[in-house]
Amino acid sequence: MSANGFETIEVNALATLLAPLTLQERLSLARRRIAGRLVFTTSFGLEDQAIVDAIFTQKLAIEVVTLDTGRLFPETYDTWARTEAQYGRRIAALAPDGAALETLLADGGVTGFRHSVEARQRCCGVRKVVPLGRALEGAQGWITGLRSEQSANRIATPLAAYEPARALIKLNPLADWSRSDLEAHIMQNGIPYNVLHDRGFVSVGCAPCTRAIRLGEAERAGRWWWEDDARKECGLHNRPAQGGVGEHQYQ
Repeated sequence: MSANGFETIEVNALATLLAPLTLQERLSLARRRIAGRLVFTTSFGLEDQAIVDAIFTQKLAIEVVTLDTGRLFPETYDTWARTEAQYGRRIAALAPDGAALETLLADGGVTGFRHSVEARQRCCGVRKVVPLGRALEGAQGWITGLRSEQSANRIATPLAAYEPARALIKLNPLADWSRSDLEAHIMQNGIPYNVLHDRGFVSVGCAPCTRAIRLGEAERAGRWWWEDDARKECGLHNRPAQGGVGEHQYQ
């Protein structure tokens, strides 16, 4: 199996090379080793802010895009604006298809995503998953802010892996970082961050679907908190299940 010309063994070797490096070195090496388009998708969380700082300060040829779902917190838009101002760069935005969004609202109403897991996943699909597909079309590599510490579903997050669903190399340069490491990096480097993080919002998504976490809760407990399923996901980060049957997620 190959990832746009990269054999699986080469992707594994890339992950090994990335392991001892700093964040900046990891992104620089990935840019040198992967030919073609590299895309970083940001939601302006702490992880994403650390990565965008490394990309912009090194002037790496990596596209930075965000998925503007139309339901982000005002504080997230503020972070977006402050980031562009600090680095003097525009961050491209992809929005949901207008007709699909109108149909979604007509069928379920403005809060239809609360009616069932399936309804919520449909909302995520229209607002996030389909626009992501447009962002990654023709890309050879996709950079994300996934960390293994974020949830039980993400423990096995690799630094680099072949993403068969999208036929590209997926890079998670913060996979082995702790939350404390990340916070220290943000503060030491003067990187702008979402003020919601100071209010207990550890993982920030769409406003109607995110709350602050309580003491002792996992980092992503505030996402879709009304759902009982412990493996709550929006569908952006999928990978084949062991044995090649079905899928499980590590978003």
